Amino acid sequence: MVETQENASKPTPAFIGASWIALALGMGTYLIGLSNAGMELNEKGYYLTLLLFGLFAAVSLQKTVRDRADGIAVTNLYYGIAWFALVASLSLLAIGLWNAGSLSLSEKGFYGISFAMSLFASVAVQKNVRDLARFKGEEEAEEPAAYRAETVQNFLPAPAV
Repeated sequence: MVETQENASKPTPAFIGASWIALALGMGTYLIGLSNAGMELNEKGYYLTLLLFGLFAAVSLQKTVRDRADGIAVTNLYYGIAWFALVASLSLLAIGLWNAGSLSLSEKGFYGISFAMSLFASVAVQKNVRDLARFKGEEEAEEPAAYRAETVQNFLPAPAV
């Protein structure tokens, strides 16, 4: 049975808590490992930026996929950019770890796993936030069509008289 907006179930407190804990553990271990690493500051900045870029890309992609599933318009350009950003962050991490001669294989695995855990958990947290907003009636996507059309009209130039 395919879930729709009408019969989607509210996330349980256990799933919400597990998602936030997984995100905190993934990001926390990655950041603690980064702060304790014997890398140059520019290398640490590179890996920190990759984490932030990856988290944003994963959440953005999750939102575009979910918007499309819910019938909310998403341009193909943005959808493609979201995919590209996620693939780019994963590729840049893999390339960086592959070329990091000063890191042992176990350290490389540590960064890879904590990065992947953070990305997965960020998607789960975003899903929970969106589902909870839907149940509380705060979802922006559920604005009346007339309101959206009126808002768009406010940004269009006034007709020449």
